[in-house]
Amino acid sequence: MASSKKRDRFNAQSLGMPLNDKVKEARVLMVGAGGIGCELLKNLVLAGFGEVHIVDLDTIDLSNLNRQFLFRHEHIKKSKALVAKEAAHKFNPNVKLEAHHANIKDSQFNVDWFKTFTMVFNALDNLEARRHANKMCLAADVPLIESGTTGFNGQVQVIKKGITACYDCTPKETPKSFPVCTIRSTPSQPIHCIVWAKSYLLSEIFGASEDESPEVDNSEDSENAKEIEKLRQEAQALKQIRESMGTEPFPQLLFDKVFKDDVIRLRSMEDMWKTRRPPEPLDYSATAQLDSREAVEKTLKDGQRVWDLQENISVFKDSLERLNKRMSEMKATSKGDAAEPTITFDKDDDDTLDFVTAGANLRSIVFGIETKSRFDIKQMAGNIIPAIATTNAIVAGLCVLQSYKVLRGEFTSTKEVFLSPFAPERLLASGRPREPNPDCPVCSVAQTRLLVDMSRATLKDLVEDFLQLELGYGEDLTVNHGNDLLYDPDENENLARKLSELGIKGDSFLTVVDDTERNPRVNLVLNVQEKTGLEGKPIKSLDIAGKQTRDEMPTPASPIPRRKTSVPQSNGHTNGNGTSSSIAGKKRSADEALNGDTPDSKRSKIVSNGAEDGVIVLDDTDGAILIDDD
Repeated sequence: MASSKKRDRFNAQSLGMPLNDKVKEARVLMVGAGGIGCELLKNLVLAGFGEVHIVDLDTIDLSNLNRQFLFRHEHIKKSKALVAKEAAHKFNPNVKLEAHHANIKDSQFNVDWFKTFTMVFNALDNLEARRHANKMCLAADVPLIESGTTGFNGQVQVIKKGITACYDCTPKETPKSFPVCTIRSTPSQPIHCIVWAKSYLLSEIFGASEDESPEVDNSEDSENAKEIEKLRQEAQALKQIRESMGTEPFPQLLFDKVFKDDVIRLRSMEDMWKTRRPPEPLDYSATAQLDSREAVEKTLKDGQRVWDLQENISVFKDSLERLNKRMSEMKATSKGDAAEPTITFDKDDDDTLDFVTAGANLRSIVFGIETKSRFDIKQMAGNIIPAIATTNAIVAGLCVLQSYKVLRGEFTSTKEVFLSPFAPERLLASGRPREPNPDCPVCSVAQTRLLVDMSRATLKDLVEDFLQLELGYGEDLTVNHGNDLLYDPDENENLARKLSELGIKGDSFLTVVDDTERNPRVNLVLNVQEKTGLEGKPIKSLDIAGKQTRDEMPTPASPIPRRKTSVPQSNGHTNGNGTSSSIAGKKRSADEALNGDTPDSKRSKIVSNGAEDGVIVLDDTDGAILIDDD
């Protein structure tokens, strides 16, 4: 306790009493407790932030221990969020820590929950979760400090609705895709076999069709449209085998289909193999031996060794049984009107990882391609980029420095900071925060929260009564739920259906697009809040006051703003881990990016601070030492 008081005194001397009080009163959310998260949580606790909530779905793996210093060997398989809370609390018992072993996309973490926080820190390693947190913070109007690392490179960005660019204001690098013919007929690299097992085999047996996978290019203007059609016929045959799931012959039926019958068909196309090794089919009856459970467990524990043919077959059968059992349990507990349950790949899901590892290796053996260990396949299938502990520590420190400006409300003084250790000029380059992109599909939109009585509300209530009658939209509009089109003038058969029947639930996001040619509105995002027993109309807005009657205002007078013609702004290149190579929304050379602000702008700030060298200013009002980081 004495050390905590001493630390607080030092923090007050460094930050000044007003800012230190804001820090102690702050309630912050940290999403992700991995490489950046461990370093960031340590910083937040030592800085004395009053209350920190940690959300992370993952469990601790052996490969995490080299850089995620809050975890030890005895923590393997335990929740990252829970262990991080216990470890960090020892640094400063005065800080209130709450851990959530859950997915940030779960319904419990809704917009109202986000609104309870002073700010949010992203410490994530995937694009989808980043985009979700960005969207939720915009909807809740809560500042977000986004961070990311890629090897030795890193980036920190402050996002504030209406003031700075959001995470989606810049285009992100799309995941690499492979032609369907390469994946399904002529693989030549281990990654081709891994994508086949992950995006084709697993999806066709336990999930949605591969046609929805971003990793497989199904465009028919590629090499051979006839071959693509044959492959689609194969997929249809595979779906028929799927119907035998749960029966004793199922494992052999699936094995023979993908590792024997399909391979024999490929071998019959002799022209395809004139310049390459033809595939060799596998015989299930000749290779499938009944391994004991102990033998399979031993194989699975040895994940950094490349398994032989028999071990891969044993793991393939074992993981198939586990996934089959899961699917049966999901079907048994699902409601009758619910969508068909699916199982998708997750690098931290042992069942799907084992299935993909064994399936990819068996595929590699068929085509004479190098097989990989479970550890390597996890890296490749999960698109994991190696992380550096020092990079994570630097980026986490930068996050906390930017958070002080957020607490003061000085959003225009925040910086986008880039860590580039191999650049010729300097390690850290910073730029002014970019302005919001007027064409951003996420932050340039209008937003409102809807109270919806799910027991009564239909799509007609939403489109005709709320959007058209109350907000003044015309007939040329579309309503989307994610990638699903719910309504447009030509697709109106769903009008009579309840929103709940269309997959809409509490905290869903709907996007309304005004398709009128002349002076259309910006896109409108509706955040659905479920309200049972709502009086009067089943849909009401919490934030937008609609028109009273159409007669009062012949011209639609909705508060939804009109689209503006934007000046094209270059937004640099950003990868899936969040690092970017643009500063201040302008294209710059590498040297310019690293040089940051111009000397003139730096000089003007030095003069305004009243210091000769512009480095340290003593503020006598509260005893704080201010360091000019511009």
